[in-house]
Amino acid sequence: MTEPNTSPPTPTPPPPSPTPPSPSGRPPTILATSGGHRAGGGRTMLEFDALVHHAVELSGAHGRRPRVMYVGTAIGDAEHFTARMTEAARVAGFDLTPLRLFPMPNLDDVEGAVLDQDVVWVMGGSVANLLAVWRVHGLDGIFRGAWRSGVVLSGVSAGSICWFQGGTTDSFGPELRPVTDALGFLPYGNGVHYDTDPGRRPLVHDLVANGTLPTTHCTDDGVGLVYRGTELAEAVTEIPGKGAYIVTRDGDTATEERLEPRQLPRAG
Repeated sequence: MTEPNTSPPTPTPPPPSPTPPSPSGRPPTILATSGGHRAGGGRTMLEFDALVHHAVELSGAHGRRPRVMYVGTAIGDAEHFTARMTEAARVAGFDLTPLRLFPMPNLDDVEGAVLDQDVVWVMGGSVANLLAVWRVHGLDGIFRGAWRSGVVLSGVSAGSICWFQGGTTDSFGPELRPVTDALGFLPYGNGVHYDTDPGRRPLVHDLVANGTLPTTHCTDDGVGLVYRGTELAEAVTEIPGKGAYIVTRDGDTATEERLEPRQLPRAG
């Protein structure tokens, strides 16, 4: 007679994570925003607001000056804005490394420089131009490797949309149009300036309803979305009363859910 098997069942192993923890032990992290800067209070023309400081906090940098890379591709590496960001970083106590691609890369080892950062912050502007230039220079692969290695990827407007599947943009002219070939690190669409540009919300709804964009995560000005791996961890804000939104397809229409962001402490 066969004896019954009384040993405990072998547990089913969990499925592998598509974004395993980085060598630092932290999951790959993205902070996608519609904010991060404010007018300077006298010492500088520009200051880092709470969202930039939160990106540094997410990186876990401590015991030294945080290393932040500023990427201004979307505004053509405008020198005056690079100077403002450099001064804002000095006041904040950060070591800023600008990455310029016009007229040629300013760094001999771009990949090494990116991997040496705690945070990459990408400025807004033309997301279509940004994506084209990055791909020519191999930045798409470099940033993916940095993300997996624990460098916090972050940015505002075009510097937010670039990490997603796509979003809405004025890259092609005053009339908003979809962009659907972003880097795709995050499997969603992204809507920025949701409360200040009146054309953004209806276009996002149309694009989600007709399947041009997948489920789309949107931010009012001053709001950021924190992703651990590819999962939305929380919404945060530097401006009281602002919101974040998730727009999903429902048949041939779209539905919108508001998220209440956590208020960040005021920077400075």
